[in-house]
This record gives sequence, C-alpha cells and structure tokens, in this order.
Amino acid sequence: MTEEPAVLHTTGDDVLSITLNRPDTLNALTPGQREEIIRLLSEASATAATRAVVITGTGRGFCAGADLRGTATTGERAPGDVARTLRTGAQRLISAVLDCEKPVLAAVNGTAAGLGAHLAFACDLVLAARSARFIEVFVRRGLVPDGGGAYLLPRLVGPQRAKELMFFGDALTAADAERLGLVNRVVPDDELEKTATGWAHRLATGPTRALALTKHLVNASLDTDRATAFAAEAAAQEINMTTADAREGVRSFVERRGAEFTGH
Repeated sequence: MTEEPAVLHTTGDDVLSITLNRPDTLNALTPGQREEIIRLLSEASATAATRAVVITGTGRGFCAGADLRGTATTGERAPGDVARTLRTGAQRLISAVLDCEKPVLAAVNGTAAGLGAHLAFACDLVLAARSARFIEVFVRRGLVPDGGGAYLLPRLVGPQRAKELMFFGDALTAADAERLGLVNRVVPDDELEKTATGWAHRLATGPTRALALTKHLVNASLDTDRATAFAAEAAAQEINMTTADAREGVRSFVERRGAEFTGH
C-alpha cells in the first residue's frame, strides 16, 4: 500500500493548494516537508499559471510546529549550530511565504502552534475555522520564539500584546485571534474549505502583478521610513503601469464594464 505524501499539492483554476498531510502528528513539520513547501512557493512565484496559493492541513491540526521527535536535547553543540539550523530551516520557510510573488492564503483548520502559528501569520490573508487555536508554545518548552515570531507578532498586534502571547503561551481561540487582528475571518468548520476556495478564486482572477507589488510595498513599509516607502510606491506604480492588467483596468473603467485580468 502506497503511503500518501506528507505534503499534498494540487493546481486548479490558477490556484496552488498546499496541504500538510501528517494528521497523526497534527501536521508537525519535518525538514522534508519544510523544504517541499519552500520549493512549491518558489515555483509559484515563477509560474505565470499560478496566481494564488492556499496553505492548509488535514485532520485536527493546521500545523503543530516543528517536529522535534528525534531531536537531540543533550550533548555538545558547536557554536553557531543552532543559529545555522534556524537560518536554513524555519526562517527560510517564513521568508518563502513573505517573499512569494503570489498572494498566499492560510486556511487554518485546527491547532496552529509554534512555527505552525508563524506559518499562518506570515501569510497575506488568514481564514480560521471556529475550532482553530493559536499557541505561542515556545515558553512552555523553555525556548525563545523562532520562525520569525518576534518579527511578525509585534507588527500584527503591537509589542505589548506580542509579549503577552509569547510570555504566557496561552492558547488563543480563533475568535480572539480575529479580535486581535491575527485572523481576517473566522468561519464555521464546515465552511472553511468553501470560503478559502472563494477567496483564492478572487485572488487568482485579480491583477496578479499589481497584487505582488502591493504585497511587497505593505511588507516593506513596516521596516522603512516615509520617504523610502513613498519612493517604493512610485517605482511600483511605474512598473505596474507597463502590465496588460493595468491597461485593462483603465480601459474597463472608461468603457464602464468589469475588468477581465489575465495576470500579465
């Protein structure tokens, strides 16, 4: 009997769907899964036929974080080993989501803990099933948050809220996550897939290059001063006005009809 892949992926209607598929571990991420997701996101950026990405999980968990089973907790480590592991592992994964040139939607179907929570928070839009939970689990293990958590959370909820979540490690309900601004929308569990499909379709039929440039502007604005942000905005607009979708958008406005974007 053939074992199912740990990461499922399908493409349809210009949407790449990535599904973590280790439900017995609440989709705790192995290095192999991590590398596959990074590869798929990189390919999505370079593939014109892919215009949106959805990340979700099977079973009761979205992603319970990094799979630490088999990880050595004792013994000697050479200086730099841990930092190197983070740079080449969890941080690369989060960067792959942030840097993907297509909009990335998280459909959080259950527990999102540790790196799994940060994987969701790095996405451009986050839908959560009502039963979903978000947990900054690191403090429970005596660890410092990694996978970009101390970068992402203050930008999403502010430093005080971020510290509260990270210092206590309490489980956050989907409703509370929405109230704090970590989640765009909470839906009944049985409506998550339908809602995610609808949102992904809207993204995939939008002006793809304009969305990519908008994503870059918003992400970069959090780390730049006003003058730099305004200059980047002007440059992005200059680039975007060379696209077929921008011309179609202007033409459709003049002709008083709906725009039909092709992603070019």
